[in-house]
Amino acid sequence: MAVDILTLENRYIDSCRRHGVLPNAAILSSFFKAEVKKSHQEPCILDILIDDLKDIDFAPLLEICTNLDTSEIEAVDIRNESACVLSEEYALPLMRAIKQKLRVVELQDASFTKDFIRDISERGLACQVLTSRSWRFRKLGLVGEFRHMHTLNLDFSSSLTSFEEDCFNCMPNLMSLSMCETMVANLWSTVAALSKLPSLVELRFQYWQYCNDTGTSFTSSSGKSDGTADFSLLDRVPFIGESCYDTRELTDLDISVEDPLRNFYSFDEEVMSHDVQSMVEDSSDSMVEDSSDDSEIDLTNHHHRNWLLDVFPRWSLQMPLQSENEESSRGSFTGNGIDVSMKYMSCHASPICKEKHYREFMIASLPNLKSLDNLPIRNIDKERATGIFYQYFEYLPYRWKSKESVLSILHKREIKSGRIKVQSSKRSPSHPHGTSQHFYTRSLSAAKLGSSTWPFLHPLSLSGFESDKGFRPRQFEYHPSDSSLMVFGTLDGEVVVINHESERIVSYIPSLGAMNSVLGLCWLKKYPSKLIAGSDNGTLKLYDINHIPRQITGLYGNSACVTFDEFDSLTSVHVNSTDELFLASGYSRNVALYDINSGKRLQVFTDMHHGHINVVKFANHSPSIFATSSFDQDVKMWDLRQKPVNPCFTASSSRGNVMVCFSPDDQYILASAVDNEVRQFMAVDGRLHLVFDIAPTKSCQNYTRSYYMNGRDYIISGSCDEHIVRICCAQTGRRLRDISLEGKSLGSSMFVQSLRGDPFRDFNMSVLAAYVRPGSKSEIVKVVKADSRVQKKFSWRGEPTLCVPQVP
Repeated sequence: MAVDILTLENRYIDSCRRHGVLPNAAILSSFFKAEVKKSHQEPCILDILIDDLKDIDFAPLLEICTNLDTSEIEAVDIRNESACVLSEEYALPLMRAIKQKLRVVELQDASFTKDFIRDISERGLACQVLTSRSWRFRKLGLVGEFRHMHTLNLDFSSSLTSFEEDCFNCMPNLMSLSMCETMVANLWSTVAALSKLPSLVELRFQYWQYCNDTGTSFTSSSGKSDGTADFSLLDRVPFIGESCYDTRELTDLDISVEDPLRNFYSFDEEVMSHDVQSMVEDSSDSMVEDSSDDSEIDLTNHHHRNWLLDVFPRWSLQMPLQSENEESSRGSFTGNGIDVSMKYMSCHASPICKEKHYREFMIASLPNLKSLDNLPIRNIDKERATGIFYQYFEYLPYRWKSKESVLSILHKREIKSGRIKVQSSKRSPSHPHGTSQHFYTRSLSAAKLGSSTWPFLHPLSLSGFESDKGFRPRQFEYHPSDSSLMVFGTLDGEVVVINHESERIVSYIPSLGAMNSVLGLCWLKKYPSKLIAGSDNGTLKLYDINHIPRQITGLYGNSACVTFDEFDSLTSVHVNSTDELFLASGYSRNVALYDINSGKRLQVFTDMHHGHINVVKFANHSPSIFATSSFDQDVKMWDLRQKPVNPCFTASSSRGNVMVCFSPDDQYILASAVDNEVRQFMAVDGRLHLVFDIAPTKSCQNYTRSYYMNGRDYIISGSCDEHIVRICCAQTGRRLRDISLEGKSLGSSMFVQSLRGDPFRDFNMSVLAAYVRPGSKSEIVKVVKADSRVQKKFSWRGEPTLCVPQVP
C-alpha cells in the first residue's frame, strides 16, 4: 500500500529530529500543498524550491526522497529561481535520489559551475522536463541517459554555439526543444544533431510575437541577453500544442509602446515578416487540402492545448483562443487559430534565424516537425519548404539524392557497371552522370561527404623547428604538383615552406629586415622548387627551396634567390602558365610585367582601372591572358599580345572587387566583391553566368574571397567579418555546406582572412583564420573530410551533413 502524504511528512520530521536539525518550512509547505491537491483530486505533485534549502537540510530530505517510489506522491518538481544556497554537491544527489518520479528540473541560477553542468550532461537525469539558463559550454554535449525527457529548454544560454557529434543520442522521447537567444548559427550542424531526435515535433530558436495596430506588444522589460535577462516574456510563450500558459504567476506584465527588441534584432525582419505573413495568408487557401494536417496541431483542440498543463501546474491562461467557427473582430481565424490580419515580430532570436531560407531549410530537413518558432507547420508549408530547399541548397554533392556507401561504389567500379538503380520507372536516377568519365571520382566524393557527418578542422602545428618562434601567417598557397607541400608568408616578412601532411618545416626564409608583410606568393609550375614572394613594401624575390636550409640561418647562396625591381604597395603577384613572366599589382592603378629568366621588369601598364588593383591573375593555360580586379567595381580581361591598352572585356560588380581568379579550365572567372557579392563570368566574353546567393552583412569592411574547389565543380567563399566558409555548386549556385570556425576558447571568435581549396583532395581546403581577440595570432586551419586515420590522430571541430526528404 502506498505511503500517504501525512505519513511521509511525519517521517521527514522524524528524520530531521535524528539529524539534529529543524524541519525546513518550505518543505513542510510543499507537503501541505501536495495534500491539498490530493483533496481536490488533482495530481499529487511535490514542488521543491532548492533556493529555500541549506546544506543542513540535505540529509533528512535525501532520506525521504529515496522512499518516494512507494508513496502517494506522483511526481516531484525541483526548481531554482535565484541564487542557490544549497551546495552543488548536494543538489545533484537529491535530484537523482528521486529517480523515476522526477518530473521537472528548472535551473535559473547562472552561478552553477561547469562541473555541475558537465555532470548532468554526461550522466543524465530521469526528469521529463529540463530547463537551464546557465549552460556554460560552447558545445552542447548531452550524452547521458535522458530517456524520459520530452521537453528541453535552453533559452538564454548565451555561451551555446553548436553541438557535439554524439549529442542527443539518448533522447528518444524528446518532443519539444527551445534554444532562443543562444549563439547557435549553423544550419547544417544543427540539423545533423536534431535529426537524431525521432520524436521531435516542436522546435524554437526564436518566437514570433504578435503586435497590434498601435504597436503595443508584450516585451521584456530589460531586453537583456545575459544571465540577468528578464525571462518572463519567453516563459509565457508556449510550444504549439499548448495554450499560452506562464511557468510562474503573472505578476509583472510589462506592456510598452516602444519595443526595444525591434532595434535589438538587426537581421532582415522584412524578409522574415513576409514569410510569416505569407504563411498566414496562404492558410485561407489551403484549409480544405490541409485539413488532415491542421487537425493534428489545432490550437483550439482542448486536448492539445493542455498537454503540458499537468507538467506546469502553475501556468495560467494568458489570452483565450477562439474556436474554429468563431469570428474575430480583427479578422477571421483559420483552422490553425491564426488571425490573417495579425502582425508579428521576431523576439529573442538566435543567430541561426538570420540565415536566408532558415525556416524552409529546417522544415525540409526535419520532416517530423509540427511547429517551428511557435508557428504551426502545415502541408502547404512543407511543400513550399521542399521546393525552396532544392532551389537554393544541395543535399549531396553532384546532385545525388540519396546516400550510397563507398564500398558499393567501389564494387560497381570493379565490375565496370555503369548501371545505376532507378527507384521507379517514373523517377529520375538518384545519381546523375552515370556515363561521365568523372562519374566514379565524383561518386566517391559524394559518398564520403555523405558518410562523414562532421568534417575535421585542424590548426596546423609545426614541428622540427629549433626555435620556439610562433609564426603569424598572412598568405599561403598549395604547391601545384606536390600534394604534401604548402608555402606561407608571415606578417614579419618570413617565407616558410612546410609539409602540411606531416606538419614539418621544409624550408625557412627569414625576413632579414628586407621584407614586411608577405602578401603575394606564387609557385612556378615547370620548376616546382621555385616560387615568387612579394611583400607590401614592394620587395619581390624568387626563391629556390632546394638551396634553402630548413633552420633559421639566414645564409643561402645566390642561386637560391633572385631579386626583382620593387613594386610599391604590392598586394598580388602571379606567374603565367609557361613560367616565363609574372605580374604584380597593388595599391595603385598600375600593373607591372616581369621577365623571370632575365630578372628584369619589362613594362608597367598604367591606369588600367580607376581604383587600385587588388589582385591580378594569369589564366591557367593561356600565357598571355590575365585578369585584374579593382575596387572601382570592375573586373577586366587583358591580352599581352594586344599591348594592354583596352581590355578584352569589362565585367562589373555593385561593390568594390576584392579578388578574381580563373577556373582550372579557364572557362570561367570568379569575382568576389565586398560583403559576399560573388559572381561568375564567362571567360570568353565576360557574360554573367551566375550570381551566388550569399546574404550580405551590410558592412563595407567585409572583404570577401572566393576560390574554386574540386576542379571547377564547387567554390568556397569566406569573408573577413564572418566565421563561416560557404561551399556552393559552381554550376547552379546552390549551397552545399557552411563550415563554422571556432576559436580555442570561449569568446575567441575566428574570421576568414584567406582560403584555398586543396587541388589534390576533393572537398578539402585550408583557411587562414584570424582571431578578433587582441594579441592573438592568425593560424592556418585544414578542413578535411572524415577519415578514420586522421580521426584517431587529431581532435577536430566541424559541421555535419543533413537529412532531407527526396523530391518526387
